Amino acid sequence: MAENDILSRDDKNMGLAVHLASFSGYLIPMGSILGPLIVWLMKRDEIAFVDACGRQCLNFKISMLVYVFISLILMFVGIGFLLLGFLAIFDIVVTIIAAIKATEGVCYRYPLSIQFFKV
Repeated sequence: MAENDILSRDDKNMGLAVHLASFSGYLIPMGSILGPLIVWLMKRDEIAFVDACGRQCLNFKISMLVYVFISLILMFVGIGFLLLGFLAIFDIVVTIIAAIKATEGVCYRYPLSIQFFKV
């Protein structure tokens, strides 16, 4: 998406929906990936901003899943408990920042995100 593209309010709201859909993971197993995936698949061809936000969000959520599995393994040596707590707080904070940026029309690049889907 080009820097000078003008986004409508609906475009920004759909970008916001991609990021906020990831909070469904706290209620539904795998919802943190399925929520953004559903919104992204519905609107990626119509709105370039949603395509970019969806790719960033899914990259981050899949990366977080990998980090959680690593934390579960590290629980056997004790450090995994701390790491898992840090990941939960980090996930919430960074997702809120991404949602705020989406309302401003900015596609937020999540930190510590492995690029599974090229943006």
